[in-house]
Amino acid sequence: MIIDFHTHTFPDKIAEKTIAYLAEKGNVKPFREGTLSSLKESMKRSGTDYSVILPVATVPKQVESINRLAAELNGKDGIIYAGAIHPDYEDIDGALDFIKGAGLFGIKLHPDYQDVYFNDPKVLKILEGAAKRGLYTVTHAGIDVGYPNDVHCTPDMVLEVLDKLKGLIDNKLILAHLGGCDLPDEVIGKLCGKPVYMDTAVVLDRYPEKSVEIIKAHGADKILFATDSPWADQGAFIKLLKSFGFSERENENMFSENAGKILSDAGIKL
Repeated sequence: MIIDFHTHTFPDKIAEKTIAYLAEKGNVKPFREGTLSSLKESMKRSGTDYSVILPVATVPKQVESINRLAAELNGKDGIIYAGAIHPDYEDIDGALDFIKGAGLFGIKLHPDYQDVYFNDPKVLKILEGAAKRGLYTVTHAGIDVGYPNDVHCTPDMVLEVLDKLKGLIDNKLILAHLGGCDLPDEVIGKLCGKPVYMDTAVVLDRYPEKSVEIIKAHGADKILFATDSPWADQGAFIKLLKSFGFSERENENMFSENAGKILSDAGIKL
């Protein structure tokens, strides 16, 4: 089984415009159209059994509509949704209660696009509230191509948050992009071995040798296969991770077992 733990889609009516904007802003090339149908087509072609969609609320008013749609589509056709939250949303507890009640496994934060630093008290409140409800938090970590000069989630910020919450979010936090996009040496020196999961989204082909080093240092039992589709190709990333020479058991952990445990813990049966 293959589970891609980090994908994005956009409503059909805005997908083309949104993808074009993000591609220009970050000087990156998309591999898919960014619609739900194009993701399902990619899954079929690549042999990906499940894709986890991580919606981002860039403004507070998006939270409710995103979460209603996520609740409606969650679990259909191999698609699993996280909920959306925004640090400035007026009813954080209410949103988290809805996400939990809807059967979603957790939430997605993107500090860069939400104009907040990961160690901000507003983020700590969200992390604490999610963990107390048994929800997982996935966050963008490291440099974002759209904001290369202002990193909103650094390894040092993650360490600070882990310390301030003192075990509450241990193994409930998933750091995208192998712990810190384009910051592999900092991740190796500061985050490997800490009680967090890391996903492989977008970075495997940026620095393959460092990716292998991070995976070995952190442990394959805490790594989640992920692509960041439409910004990476599912089929190419599957082949790339398989080419790294990890054992069959390690690959099983990364491609499905670890994700399966997280989703099962949240009450989602595959």
